[in-house]
Amino acid sequence: MSRASKLTLAGTGLATAGIVYFVHWAQEQEKASMHKGVERDMEKQRVQLERKADFEMQKALQEEYLKLQKVSPSIDGPPSSGEQPNLNQGP
Repeated sequence: MSRASKLTLAGTGLATAGIVYFVHWAQEQEKASMHKGVERDMEKQRVQLERKADFEMQKALQEEYLKLQKVSPSIDGPPSSGEQPNLNQGP
């Protein structure tokens, strides 16, 4: 085998190994980025469930407080259209 053919074979082998390594590295990076998307989705779902549970707890507390505190309708009645209620009126 001539020296040129040996160099060509070695160069081709090194190039092939480099390409295989690069493709493997790119696949690992893509897999990691896809997994981060899954983690973000799971975090969004966790926050959504947490907010829903908080909302349900606040709703239950409101119902309990409304049972304990009787709320009577206003003496003045509802304000007419365009008129703001005066909350600073005394008794």
